[in-house]
Amino acid sequence: MRHHHLGTLDGSVLVFGGPYSNAHATLALFEEAAKRKIKPTHLICTGDTVAYCGDPASTVDMVRQAGCSVVAGNCEIQLAKGEADCGCGFEEGTACDIASLSWFSFAKEQLSQKDIDWMAGLPDVITFDHQGERYAVLHGAATDVARFIWRVSPMEEFEQEWAALTAKIGRVNHVIAGHSGLQFIKETPFGRWINAGVIGMPAHDGRSYTHFMVLEKGAVQMSRLPYDVKGAQGVMENAGLRQGYDIALETGYWPSEDVLPPALRRR
Repeated sequence: MRHHHLGTLDGSVLVFGGPYSNAHATLALFEEAAKRKIKPTHLICTGDTVAYCGDPASTVDMVRQAGCSVVAGNCEIQLAKGEADCGCGFEEGTACDIASLSWFSFAKEQLSQKDIDWMAGLPDVITFDHQGERYAVLHGAATDVARFIWRVSPMEEFEQEWAALTAKIGRVNHVIAGHSGLQFIKETPFGRWINAGVIGMPAHDGRSYTHFMVLEKGAVQMSRLPYDVKGAQGVMENAGLRQGYDIALETGYWPSEDVLPPALRRR
């Protein structure tokens, strides 16, 4: 596990996940950070800079130019290895698995070798100190970068992940993750497990805006990110990425619930 420590970040810290090749949302995120006067050194991405949407090269370029810290997601790891799929952990043959073959192939074609080399050098976990407590930022989980951890996951899973992370990098007070696409804060006996959400795709809640989080004086604020949805849809359509994620940007509902636990599916 490649580990990078940022030192002490006692000002506002903005954490965001899953830009997902959505350049319009990524631009809106960095504009929001500038509006809040949050420094680039206090911006952290939980990975998956590229995925479902239609502008992988511009999205990666914006993230790199912003100077923020980035954790390697499964998409970055798979691209750096030259693999043929995203390694998301989707069950073979499901709607998510089939759609991923198209958008992953598209992203792979659009990125430069410099982008791939940058991805290959990203850390697996980032730590920082804030208000006297130690935070770890990772993508999915400590045991598996593509493991889905949900707010409804059994406490045993949180215990397992905390133990695995502690064995690798030492004790942390709180964990910030991504991957699942749904933001939440879970109080556990070991500390808070926080999912910062993603900015590139809505949270399967019928709303088109996406989410990021801000950590300030030890308190976590989940924030909404409105952006140019129509613009992002147009880029996807021009790229031929019409597996349903283009529609999801507007409706706020994912095209498939294959990956979701029953308790989080639409009723």
